Amino acid sequence: MTEPAASAPAAPLSGLLVVSMDQAVAAPFAASRLADAGARVIKVERPGGDFARAYDRAVNGDSAYFVWLNRGKESVELDIKKPDDLALLSRMIARADVFIENLAPGAAARAGLGAEALCARHPRLIACSISGYGQDGPYADMKSYDMLVQAESGLASITGGPEAPARVGVSCCDIGAGMYAHAAILQALFARERTGRGAAIQVSLFDAMADWMTVPLLFHDYAGKAPGRVGLRHPSIAPYETYELADGARVVISIQNEREWARFAGEVLGHPEWAAAGPYKDGISRVANRPALERDIAAVFGKCGRGELSEKLKKAGIAFGFVNEVAGLSTHPALRRVSVEAPHGPVAMPAPPARTALDNLNFGRVPAAGEHTERIRREFS
Repeated sequence: MTEPAASAPAAPLSGLLVVSMDQAVAAPFAASRLADAGARVIKVERPGGDFARAYDRAVNGDSAYFVWLNRGKESVELDIKKPDDLALLSRMIARADVFIENLAPGAAARAGLGAEALCARHPRLIACSISGYGQDGPYADMKSYDMLVQAESGLASITGGPEAPARVGVSCCDIGAGMYAHAAILQALFARERTGRGAAIQVSLFDAMADWMTVPLLFHDYAGKAPGRVGLRHPSIAPYETYELADGARVVISIQNEREWARFAGEVLGHPEWAAAGPYKDGISRVANRPALERDIAAVFGKCGRGELSEKLKKAGIAFGFVNEVAGLSTHPALRRVSVEAPHGPVAMPAPPARTALDNLNFGRVPAAGEHTERIRREFS
């Protein structure tokens, strides 16, 4: 007798309702990852839609930011300045497990949608507010965008080459805050299973980046000097930098300990004695003599092409990577993609980084602005 086929396991967050007044990057990131895991996510957009829809038209006429961060959501357009729309939103929140917002400073509280107030009314609710600098303190009312926080947090001061500060090329403050919000929401959901109570969560872009800046901050506070801008070099490890090869390729090598240095010096550079004595004998000496070390390595690497050097480094067990353009990422053999439906056609984008044997993720389509408004109005009337 044939056994019936086992049904597919439910997605990890199936059955949960998330209402998200999200815009731009940070809150949409958190909400989209909950949608990936099976939660029903209703995105509440202002009339005309999230302004991130108009950031660009790079993806078949859609915004690259928007299609990345809004897959799997339903879209409803509401004007919460109108009493009826605010009342509808309140009914949606009353039935939700999670509420997320990243409105302008003070806007949620003025509308009665502050996290603490909502949790007082709905004890099982998990309410997450994402802001630039937190809900209190001297910067609470400051408008904030990613590059502003990169500057304020000191990140720009350690990014780029010696000549000038630089912006990190992706919205790392926004993304970091979204990641922290996602993790905090999952923790709160787990705690609610034990206690029956929700939680009010606050995440700020500044706090997220301050956490990422811990090592430079500790160098400043305890060693008296923060790392300088060193381009594609590590400020406290050498050799950990980039070199140009004979064929124009650029390679980054990383030596993390003295065993690796001994193999690199002997098998790749042809100078085993450098690992035993002299100005390069240990990590501190190599950092102190970095200019000379760079010249000596460049003299060897400048005679090698990409293929030849790759084989030498692999054989010696040395960590290395090549400096790719975005075109190199697009064809990289390690890049995994998923296909997501968007208003103007399917989009192939990077797959979620975490993989487990229990994955049953839902890569739902990207909604058009207000696509589900009428149905949601009827559902929550």
